[in-house]
Amino acid sequence: MRADVLRYRVMAYVTGVVLMILCFVGIPLQVFAHDNAVVNYVGTTHGILYLIYLVTAYVLARRLRLAIAPTVVLLLAGTIPVLTFVVERWMTRAYINPALQAEQGAQQASPAPAQPQSW
Repeated sequence: MRADVLRYRVMAYVTGVVLMILCFVGIPLQVFAHDNAVVNYVGTTHGILYLIYLVTAYVLARRLRLAIAPTVVLLLAGTIPVLTFVVERWMTRAYINPALQAEQGAQQASPAPAQPQSW
């Protein structure tokens, strides 16, 4: 589960940063300076990264057994600037930390498997 959480967090932050660059740098340059370079390259990059974000977020949602509403919020977070950061913090507090604590508690409660004796 920790690997799924790490992949989700990385993709959430990367997707959020690229979307902010697109919206707060690329679009103003396109509108006011008539320069489409940033929008073309960063927009394409965001589209590809958002698809990867969707896959990682969906995998995490299934691992956490989320209901429909939190899953939809999680998946749509990459479409609104800054929302990925807010949703990532909310997911961490509400769902990820409790799941990681439960997983850690289950691992500590189960005895270690017996090691076979080597002759």
